[in-house]
Amino acid sequence: MNQVLVFDIWADYAHFKKYYTTTSPLTFSIPPKTTLYGIVGAILGLDKEEYLSYFQNKECRIGIQIKEPIKKTRINLNLIDTKKAKLMSRIDTRTQIKTEFLKDIKYRIYFHHQDSKLYDQLKSYLKEHKSVYSISLGLSENLANFKYISEYEVDKIEDNQDWVDLITVLRIDSDYLAKGDIDFSQAKEYFSDKVALEMKEDREVIDYAQVLFERSGESIKAKPKEYYRLESGEGCFLL
Repeated sequence: MNQVLVFDIWADYAHFKKYYTTTSPLTFSIPPKTTLYGIVGAILGLDKEEYLSYFQNKECRIGIQIKEPIKKTRINLNLIDTKKAKLMSRIDTRTQIKTEFLKDIKYRIYFHHQDSKLYDQLKSYLKEHKSVYSISLGLSENLANFKYISEYEVDKIEDNQDWVDLITVLRIDSDYLAKGDIDFSQAKEYFSDKVALEMKEDREVIDYAQVLFERSGESIKAKPKEYYRLESGEGCFLL
């Protein structure tokens, strides 16, 4: 790997449902990597039943940078029971669910794929602001916009022993970054969550990760065993 595509994606509202909630749906603060697979698939027009086949065997690496502070709000949604009525006009059973949404959210995505054809096609579509299908952040109602930023050269730094400022979400894992390798002394707001990273074609999640981020999108000082250095000199972590 020596290049990444960089683009921004944003929406008025977003909802990335946490898999362990039911009656009061909560949202992750960042899009899981598997959600970004779907967004890239929508831009490229990949079949919704087949797009995951393009992201198997960890062929894709993605970095997520928070560009606007994480804000959350709750909205009451009216859910309807479509099984009890043959016509939509006759549906009279509704259930109100308080649902958590992200508000005025924006992310910067760093994207690399080993398939050069897919990579180049995505680059072309991003530069032309072209999308085959409408894209959204989580729910179909949360329509999103995107903007191509640039293509950056990157260097992979391995066996790192130095403290660096990382601008993206980090993976906390003994193979990459231990909690003792994070500097929490700075006056910042740190949060962590467990998100899905890899999913098989039958939609079985095969890799979860504990991730760490700063609520306002500020950099995190850490000592990861490996990371990627952008040509600007900034450090990023690719999931």
